[in-house]
Amino acid sequence: MLAGKHIVLGVTGSIAAYKIASLASMLVKKKADVTVIMTANATNFINPVTFETLTGHKCLVDTFDRNFEFQVEHVSLAKQTDVFLVAPASADVIARAAHGIADDMLTTTLLACTCPKIFAPAMNTNMYRNPIVQDNIKTLTGYGIEVIAPASGYLACGDTGEGKMPEPEVLCEYIVKALTPKDMTGLKLLVTAGPTQEKIDPVRYISNHSSGKMGYAIARAAMMRGADVTLVSGKVSTEPPIGVRVVPVVSAADMAQAVKEAADEQDIIVKAAAVADYRPASAADEKIKKKDGDMSVALERTEDILGYLGAHRREKQFLCGFSMETENLLENSRAKLEKKNIDMIVANNLKQEGAGFGTDTNVVTLLTKDGTEKLPLMGKDEVADKVLDHIMAKYTVMYP
Repeated sequence: MLAGKHIVLGVTGSIAAYKIASLASMLVKKKADVTVIMTANATNFINPVTFETLTGHKCLVDTFDRNFEFQVEHVSLAKQTDVFLVAPASADVIARAAHGIADDMLTTTLLACTCPKIFAPAMNTNMYRNPIVQDNIKTLTGYGIEVIAPASGYLACGDTGEGKMPEPEVLCEYIVKALTPKDMTGLKLLVTAGPTQEKIDPVRYISNHSSGKMGYAIARAAMMRGADVTLVSGKVSTEPPIGVRVVPVVSAADMAQAVKEAADEQDIIVKAAAVADYRPASAADEKIKKKDGDMSVALERTEDILGYLGAHRREKQFLCGFSMETENLLENSRAKLEKKNIDMIVANNLKQEGAGFGTDTNVVTLLTKDGTEKLPLMGKDEVADKVLDHIMAKYTVMYP
């Protein structure tokens, strides 16, 4: 996604400026062509030589510098830029950009750019919350500029609260998002992910080995492609994607309720969670003490969430389920496709190398009512895009 893309990083006067060195390095490693523009105040926090070493390009500061590599520098640079990220974005630069003031190299180039623009504010909490700053941010968003909400935490000034610039990894995600084609804009998509936990007593529960990585990858890919994404997730260690609404759940009953509440407004639902088929018929209020001999736990069926969705689907809704098997993959998955009254099944075999729980790769077969397509071993992010490609190809034909 980033290979060959020209990214401009605008660095302003903030203590967080040092983090942009890591971002620049990260982007270069992903084969992006990176140019850094600094305000004069930013040079008090980090030396331009740092960025020149990391990017291989002159770091631009002075609008009237005669030793430049572009013709009519701010215009030429603006024409070849694919994404312009201002990070950290100080209150001063936010104000100048919001009102079209172009009085240095950064704001001049920014005004000449027609590419996607992103701002990552970083400042004292009270400054960030100041109504003037908030009005300026609203002005920027009104012009189609994406403004990343700052993180909360301990600030350089000693205060604790909003105002921290997000980490470089998060900023990189926003750049990738800006570059991703938006073929799912206007669609609402719900994804379920991760395991459920069914309580035995206050200490123990029944669960499975699902890491949630596949569901999270689908949520991320759909968000990148412009969908309004809701992620209903069991307990996992994976960080949720940016720009995704997360609904945390624990048990199968919790997940069923969350899915039912959101289902009617969804255009596409992808059930990637590993939901427990059974739960203890009753959960003990106190820890069950160890005794001599064996112990048995009576189990009862949990609700079939995918079956419910198939029986209660609204018009123009696409349903995709997942099928994890250890034998008879195609036969079992196609039977599930028909029984649940859904449009597509993503099937994989737990015993196949590179597939299954906890891995970063997967080997899946996509089944629909009119065909079967087996995909080779690939990373889960790539699998997610292939799944969405397949869904969109079917969806646009079914609901033109």
